[in-house]
Amino acid sequence: MTDRIWTAALIVIGDEILSGRTQDKNIAQLATWLNVQGIRLAEVRVVADREEAIVEAVNTLRARNDYLFTTGGIGPTHDDITVDSIAAALGVPVIVHPQARAILEAYYETRGGLTDARMRMARVPDGGELIENRMSGAPGIHVVNIFIMAGVPHIAAAMLDSLTGTLEGGLPVVSGTLGCWVGESEVAELLRTVERAHDGVAIGSYPFFREGRTGANFVVRATDAAVVDACIADLAAQLQTSGRDAVVGGI
Repeated sequence: MTDRIWTAALIVIGDEILSGRTQDKNIAQLATWLNVQGIRLAEVRVVADREEAIVEAVNTLRARNDYLFTTGGIGPTHDDITVDSIAAALGVPVIVHPQARAILEAYYETRGGLTDARMRMARVPDGGELIENRMSGAPGIHVVNIFIMAGVPHIAAAMLDSLTGTLEGGLPVVSGTLGCWVGESEVAELLRTVERAHDGVAIGSYPFFREGRTGANFVVRATDAAVVDACIADLAAQLQTSGRDAVVGGI
């Protein structure tokens, strides 16, 4: 383990996400999985099914993060252009991966055979390796620091499962929550003071309005549970001193 912070980015690819026809579920799924691997999801971008948009996003995000994940656009139809776009971003040709072809031939043997459309799912950027997909046969792809995955959440989850424990990372983030019936602007300076007093801690403030009252939940995050506990205790004491009751676990 190391104190170095490992980061990842996600590109969600698909016109259907941008149009609102499909609601993305992969962001939360990936963020949760990455945290267990000791990797922070640092940024997310949603892009249309356009090669120039995908190329620009891939080259920008892969350069400033340790890992880049993409979801969507690797199916059998004409608008599934993720593989071609990532190959273009990397400046490599697209090839038919022999192992992917064999996997798809076996999978579709009793499902109508390997058509030209289905063969598209065996194509990878040259140099790519396969990410196992136990759900539907068609594999994901790993090339340099990019992980190309399905957009369907349960298939993406299966691909993440096969990657578990294979990526280098640091310490996973742990968190604790305090709730308080207070407007966050009233305690903004208090939150800054407490955060500065505890090295390695980040405090997020999440306001809400319920029961005709204003409140906020304060989430304390760090890579050390003891540090989180100490910060939670300090924040609770500071709120109590200012005449406000804190609710451990949040409201």
